[in-house]
Order: sequence, then C-alpha cells, then structure tokens
Amino acid sequence: MDTRLIELGCYFRHQAAWPTAAVFQVTAAGSDRVRVSDARWSVEPNVPLHHYTDTFGNTCTRLELPSGVSVVEYHSLATVPDAIDEAEESAPEIPAATLPDDVLVYTLASRFCQPDELGRHAWRLFADVPTGWSRVQAICTWVHEYLVYTTGSTVPTSTSVDAFSSGVGVCRDFAHLMITMCRALNIPARYAFGYLPDVDVAPNPTPMDFHAWVQVWLGDRWWDFDPRHNNRRKGRVQIGQGRDAADAAMVTTYGAPWLQLMTVTAREVVQEPTPSVPTV
Repeated sequence: MDTRLIELGCYFRHQAAWPTAAVFQVTAAGSDRVRVSDARWSVEPNVPLHHYTDTFGNTCTRLELPSGVSVVEYHSLATVPDAIDEAEESAPEIPAATLPDDVLVYTLASRFCQPDELGRHAWRLFADVPTGWSRVQAICTWVHEYLVYTTGSTVPTSTSVDAFSSGVGVCRDFAHLMITMCRALNIPARYAFGYLPDVDVAPNPTPMDFHAWVQVWLGDRWWDFDPRHNNRRKGRVQIGQGRDAADAAMVTTYGAPWLQLMTVTAREVVQEPTPSVPTV
C-alpha cells in the first residue's frame, strides 16, 4: 500500500508561580497502520522526563514545570497509509452478555458522557434504525447535523448533556454526545484524540489543533467514527483513548500555571520524487 509522511508536533509555553507537576499526553501512538519515527522532546529549562503507560494504554510523560516561563515541545514523523479510515458496513453490534470484559466499561456513564440522562432521546431517535454499523453511522450523522461547530462555545467542564441542550460545541463535544447516544443503546463507545492533518481535503482555515473523535466496538474490534467531520479521513494519528476527555487530557497540571501559548502541527511532508538515473 502507498503511504504518506506526516509531520506531527506541539508546543506549550507555560508560566508558573512555583514548580508544578504536570503530565503531558501528546505522544503519537503507533499501530498496525501507523509507524511513528524520529520522536523527540525538548524542554526549556531542561528538566527530567518520565514516560509511562496509563490504565487505558496511553503513553504519558511526567515532568515538573519550573517556576517562571517554560517551553515543552514534542515532534515526530508518522508514516500512514494513503487510504481513508477503515470501515466495515456489515460489522454487527454485540450483545452486552458477550462483550469482552475490558470493553464493558465503555457502556457505562462517565464524567462527561451521561447515557442515563439522554437515554430516552437516544431510543426515540435510533430504536428503529437497523442495528450494527448502520445505526452507529446514523448516530454519527445525527450528531454532525445537530451540533453547530462553534469555537469557544464550551468550557472544560461541559458535558454531553450541555452539548445536547445548547446545540453547539467543538470536536470534544461532538465526540461526547455521540459516545453518550451509543452507550444509551448499549453500544460500547470510547473517546479518542490525536492529530488529524488536512490530507486530500480542503484546508481548514482555523489554526491546527488536536482533534477528538469516537471509537465504537462493532464485531470484534474498535472502529473510528468522526462526528465533527462525518467522513472518513486520511492521516489520522491517535494519541490516546479513554471513557471521555477526562481520561485523555493533553496536559494535566497539579497547580495553576498560565498557558501562554499552544500550537499544534499536523501536516503532510511533501517529498520530492527521486530523479530517475538513466541506464547506459
């Protein structure tokens, strides 16, 4: 399969009144489809880094932000298939009685996803839709059409109920609302986030940022669904997953440093074709 090369990275500049413990979750995750290379960190002033894997299988990086101004940067390259996200329209829903043990947790309510609050709406909207991939895609399309993407419309504590009530949100809220509707129907769904470059799509005029989407368990595996865009994309590189955004925060600080600046890089590296060498 042909591949594309994606440059990934992020930059955080904080100012702290005193040394502040922090956990960063920005490392690109490799997979059967994605090969990550040339990963590197830069921290100014220089402080020790400690990498570990959390309960949900995410790579996390611990450090202590020093008092004053500090800069944390992460960069890597990802080789991805020249193909859109995988799909299988015949993938079935699995009854709760036979779901894998480690998948059951993704049918339950969590901090930002409350199927118990929105369950009656989910059944009203989707009870008569054919089960399996068709029903999950119907939920994805409904969320995409129901919410209006509005930068700055929500806050870090906003829930799926807030998004449902207001009708506005950012990609995080689109993901939370879709997760909630799936779980209300006993379909396991989890929150995923990472890097999503504009590959073979019209460039997005807003500044690049991290992106959140949904993974749904159908058949015997997780599948990516993106209610913000409602289409299958090229170049998606995951960072982490969890029950909702609380389990997959890009930065967690144990204090209140001021985030002065954050930038995200996710763009294709245009490679010059190798010139042919004439044979004699």
